[in-house]
Amino acid sequence: MNFRLTFPVAPLEPSLQYTDKILLAGSCFAEEIGGRLQQHKFNVQVNPHGILFNPLSIAQSMQSYMDGKQYAEEDVFMHEDLWHSWDHHSRFSGPDRGAVLAGLNASAAAAANRLREADWLIITLGSAHVYVMKENGRMVANCHKVPDAAFYKKLLTADEIIAALDNMMHRLFFSNRKVNILFTVSPVRYVRDGVVENNLSKAILLQAVHHLVNKFNRLFYFPAYELVMDDLRDYRFYKEDLVHPNDLAIQYVWEQFSAACLHPDAQQLEKQVADILRARQHRPFNAQTPQHRQFLAAYAKKAWALMDAHPYLNMEEEHRYFEGR
Repeated sequence: MNFRLTFPVAPLEPSLQYTDKILLAGSCFAEEIGGRLQQHKFNVQVNPHGILFNPLSIAQSMQSYMDGKQYAEEDVFMHEDLWHSWDHHSRFSGPDRGAVLAGLNASAAAAANRLREADWLIITLGSAHVYVMKENGRMVANCHKVPDAAFYKKLLTADEIIAALDNMMHRLFFSNRKVNILFTVSPVRYVRDGVVENNLSKAILLQAVHHLVNKFNRLFYFPAYELVMDDLRDYRFYKEDLVHPNDLAIQYVWEQFSAACLHPDAQQLEKQVADILRARQHRPFNAQTPQHRQFLAAYAKKAWALMDAHPYLNMEEEHRYFEGR
């Protein structure tokens, strides 16, 4: 008797390799997958604008990288004693305007370089709802706790999403002829918009993404949303807020992602990296025993051998740890 509806995830072709340069952008779920790629030593940059939820803000961030945009004083505003950018997540906010602008421009410059060289752009769409300022009709990427009365909420249509992403991708493909784009839809449930409204929003995102994936050969889709909503399909896989997938769910999606999206050689190397990472988390009963010193020496040798065999792999921090430096 089956108690879960499982489904096969089609292998990605071409697949991700350790030598690839990867840029991830989008919702907080992009940070979860990006964090695991970083943890396993892939060459990734995650959310240069911070967490972005709607596809128009994501498309605009990519356009700003291609434009080489420099943020100036007029691009930030003060609210509750902090300087913010309407285009960025609050992780960039701070009390010193100069420091905020420096952070915005440093991140944008790094993202521009990465986008020009990227082998993969991974975009996670979170919501089809956008917030628009009543004062001037400007769409914002983050409301920064400004009172709701300052905005009106709009539900994007699939055509609006397709047009924004299509324009961005045509320009990107002209400047970077090797980049592939992998889309996901976040399984995070934005119930603050309403349960019915959240489901409608996700449906619009899915419609737009599949339209684009069917249109271009260099676009792909990974079913993170379906893995959580249809495969796991249980509140025990959510955090206490019943909105965000918990660590167990994210690990399950990561395992499916690894199996479907990583090149077989990368999967084997990822297992070796994971073994070294687990060894670093080991806490001995007595760190002074000869047995533990042998354990550290063996893994220092493993880390060095792995870097020697794969020069693009940076495990110097782990190697120093095992050597006691």
